[in-house]
Amino acid sequence: MKSDRFNAMAPVSCVRVEATNHDGVFVGKTLAPAKYQSCRDGGIAMPDLVLGLDLGNDSAMGFGMPSWRRNGLITDIELRPDESTLVKWKPGMASVIGDFWTLDGEPVQADPRQALKRVTAAYAERGLNILACVEIEATVFCESIDQARAQQYQNLTPLGGKAGAVLVHAKSPDFVEYMEAVVARFDEIGIPWEAWSDEAASGQIEFNLAPTDPVTAADHWARARQIMREVAYSLGRSVTFMSKWCSEYGQGSHLNVSVSDDNGNIFFDAGEPTAPSDRMLHFIGGVMSTLEASTSFALPTITSYRRLVELEGPPTTQTWGIANKSCAVRAALAGPSATRLEYRLPSADSNVYSTLAVFLAGGLLGLDEESTPPPPFGRMAWALAPGTVPVVPKSLYEAVAALEADDKLRRYVGDEFINYWIGLRRWEWLSFHTTAERDDAEISVWESLRYFELA
Repeated sequence: MKSDRFNAMAPVSCVRVEATNHDGVFVGKTLAPAKYQSCRDGGIAMPDLVLGLDLGNDSAMGFGMPSWRRNGLITDIELRPDESTLVKWKPGMASVIGDFWTLDGEPVQADPRQALKRVTAAYAERGLNILACVEIEATVFCESIDQARAQQYQNLTPLGGKAGAVLVHAKSPDFVEYMEAVVARFDEIGIPWEAWSDEAASGQIEFNLAPTDPVTAADHWARARQIMREVAYSLGRSVTFMSKWCSEYGQGSHLNVSVSDDNGNIFFDAGEPTAPSDRMLHFIGGVMSTLEASTSFALPTITSYRRLVELEGPPTTQTWGIANKSCAVRAALAGPSATRLEYRLPSADSNVYSTLAVFLAGGLLGLDEESTPPPPFGRMAWALAPGTVPVVPKSLYEAVAALEADDKLRRYVGDEFINYWIGLRRWEWLSFHTTAERDDAEISVWESLRYFELA
């Protein structure tokens, strides 16, 4: 039986039913109220290509298709609304996030949201609860989206000028107008946020969302990015989540995670509050043993790897440290309520449903096996002599190879999820290397055309 939340929203003239594909793009349909009412239980028919098209609108091919893709023939899957996510998006329009199911009534195992649900449920089975939150970075431009398209997203003007660097309040009114309009929409939709600021590069911004359960945190991330786009367009601006759109600093999507049981935060050690607890170390051990394999989720595009520049902020090594922001994983020891792990590798173009799922999968592996991590790295983890510590894969090709060689993450997120992702990422690599006019040392127009609006 469905809730009465929909009826309480009247009058509603349409309902947008949506989910993310593997690239993090919101996809779905907008339905008339009567049609939505008839589909609330059974789901809305969607072509399987909704999870099979790349960002250039080509069908990803060249790898084994799961049963719901029927060897490349277009068939239907279902998008079933999760009415716990139902909100009034704007006057006359409701919005609801859903999950993909097969016509046989089985979850689509490759669906990023379903994968995150599976991992979260595995924690719950062990009596564990997760809090997660996302830091969203993006760059906003003075040009409208139409003008940006006309320029092929080249030579754009970052909003707010070049006053100062990071965390500077001396920004022009148009910059503040955009940020205030975004958080006003967050409040209207019900997305709890904690802070906003400028970031290191010109026109770069950051929003910090409040912690909640993992699936809700990812839902908030998806909707927040949609709002950021809609507000930019309404103000005659444009915005991108490309991991690096020019030679300035790249942009990330840091994830913060803590785990609790009936006794509280398992990462906090009351007897030694300035050190990680044993269970935090186990979690880190699992994460570090799968860090290389999970890289393609954190860095999913060709451009993601251009962000990995020494001394510019993103981690470049497979390290963890206590209060060490140069590492891929930072242990923040901040008392019983705020002690957490920060995963600093994900770029702004990563899909939080998927990235969070594999990060939590690695942590759960560590908890189950009581893994021992390598020692915390106590120095700056940039510009190290070769061979000092393992480095992050330097390309999507290397990252996918590491995932294919791994057998650990599959235990928690499933073979279909991993295999389908490997196929999609290899197709992405192949597309770039067969269709782009490029100088590999420079960001190509191909990358801007492919990622600027959709990544």
